[in-house]
Amino acid sequence: MKIIVLSKVYRYLIASSLIIASLFFVDNLYISLNDQKDTEPIFHGNIDQNKVAFVCNVFWGEEFLPDMLKTLEDNNVHITFFIGGTWAKDNPDILKNIVEKGHEVANHSYNHPHPNTLSKDKNKEQILKAETIIQQITGVKTSLYAPPYGEYNDVVLNAAQELDYKTIMWSIDTIDWKRPPSEIVKSRVLKKIHNGAIVLMHPTEPTKKALPELLKELREKGYIVTTVSDVIN
Repeated sequence: MKIIVLSKVYRYLIASSLIIASLFFVDNLYISLNDQKDTEPIFHGNIDQNKVAFVCNVFWGEEFLPDMLKTLEDNNVHITFFIGGTWAKDNPDILKNIVEKGHEVANHSYNHPHPNTLSKDKNKEQILKAETIIQQITGVKTSLYAPPYGEYNDVVLNAAQELDYKTIMWSIDTIDWKRPPSEIVKSRVLKKIHNGAIVLMHPTEPTKKALPELLKELREKGYIVTTVSDVIN
């Protein structure tokens, strides 16, 4: 009788241990998958909504920003400006104006290095130096990061994630830094536009010229132009 009871107890202990081990494994797998999801770069937002985000990376081109800001204001549109730290340091008044007009500001590194060539600590330093300058000027703490040149690897992504940043890429590139005609800038967007699109641009003469008609045509197509935070939420 004792042997039977002990056998049952033994089987119960084994079964309990297996259940606990399984729950531990599933819990850790869930955490791991969520950590991986938080680390991955974001290329587009919610495809179920007719919203598109305009992203303007700023390390130069300040001479075109006043006209671009005026166009956005005239159309009651707010977008996301990814700001370079050294640019912010040299152009604090323009940066303040961007925030005062209701646009989202985000982080584009301190001095635009190739992030894939940097250690994790150096990548963090680039983000934090830009964050500090932007916050000192605007009072806004950035939480979105666009790595320079669109470069990223595991080191870059982990550096951003450990600082609680989301790494933002794009699904449509205007390639406006090559200064194509404004019609080409507009065409590149309209040909590929889709729900949740993240559209990359820079403060250039062609983009400044394309912006009024581009906003008009997107509105006619039923799209709402907004910030990155809006489309990814």
